[in-house]
Amino acid sequence: MPDRLGRPKRIVRVCWERLADPSVRGVCNSHLQESFNQIPREIGDIESEWTMFSSSIVDAAIWSCGRKVSGAGRGGNPRTQWWTLEVRDAVKLKKESYRAWLARGTPETAEAYQQAKRTTTVVVLEAKTRVWEEFGEAMEKDYWTASWKFWQTVWRLRRGKQLTANTVYSGGGELLASNGDIIGWWNEYFEYLLNPTDTPSVEETEAEDSEVDSFITQAEVTEVLGGKAAGVDEIHPEYLKSLEVVGLSWLTRLCNIAWRSGTVPLDWATAVVIPLFKKGDRRVCSNYRGITLLSLPGKVYSRVLERRVQPLVEPQIQEEQCRFQPSHGTLDQLYTLHRVLEGSWEFAQPVHMCFVDLEKAFDRVPRGILWEILWEYGVHGPL
Repeated sequence: MPDRLGRPKRIVRVCWERLADPSVRGVCNSHLQESFNQIPREIGDIESEWTMFSSSIVDAAIWSCGRKVSGAGRGGNPRTQWWTLEVRDAVKLKKESYRAWLARGTPETAEAYQQAKRTTTVVVLEAKTRVWEEFGEAMEKDYWTASWKFWQTVWRLRRGKQLTANTVYSGGGELLASNGDIIGWWNEYFEYLLNPTDTPSVEETEAEDSEVDSFITQAEVTEVLGGKAAGVDEIHPEYLKSLEVVGLSWLTRLCNIAWRSGTVPLDWATAVVIPLFKKGDRRVCSNYRGITLLSLPGKVYSRVLERRVQPLVEPQIQEEQCRFQPSHGTLDQLYTLHRVLEGSWEFAQPVHMCFVDLEKAFDRVPRGILWEILWEYGVHGPL
């Protein structure tokens, strides 16, 4: 079957970009303060604590920022911004003048039609110019305050109309057409790709008495980049970056409960996988790259664990290893390769290089071996 255009969608979202305003951020933290004062002082289980935290921070964001409808307009049709009441009246007058000229055919009606036509052209041109100027100003503002929105608009304008496939090939080569079969195969495909069955059981150890320091949690929050998509909990990075003392202490309390209990909320372990098309046949699942959206508070907790592991692991990593460690980026490798090529050209010596591109390398990493390597590096106990 041929591809078809997707229908425009109406999306109701929180205007979280307004948190850049200090007054809005203050209202959000005040509302969160009221919710924090109502929670019991005694420590509960991780799920109940997480439910109170996530619902409170989302409600505070809605209360302070408000919501808006984006996407299509009423009736599911895209809106044309330059189509104003003034433009509508001018076009209506032009049509009426044209009908009058056809009915009578007098010089007066012809002149009236030409005048209405010129007026309509000027009105439409002014309306379009005004809309484009407002669009440019909004794009410039988004570039500095909401980069995600700026690049989303650029990407949408460059790609044009996107086609979506209505059918998908299963693993056996069968062409699936029904929505239930397609969703079922996507689920089975990512289940096999992302959840290996060779992961051995890890020996259970008792949690340490140490807690997550408030300063560490604040540092981890500042490293969460803005403009990223939220996970299943609908908590955006701006929610966390706008937290003040009360919100950070609540997040620290939540991380401490997860650390002592050795468990995390279900939302932290739940990922939203979005397939993005790369190239090839759109009906083949392997031609898509799965982008996983995780809970951002869960990412903050993972940063806390990562900082505890780094002092043990970094001294044992080879100097040639780039990426995933400080002061060792891929640009360093490119510079080194550039110097080697310059030397080989200067002294007329051959250079032998080997480039290996592993297919789905991250998804196929044997996780059981990773636990063994961490144990050899000295990462014992709960970590």
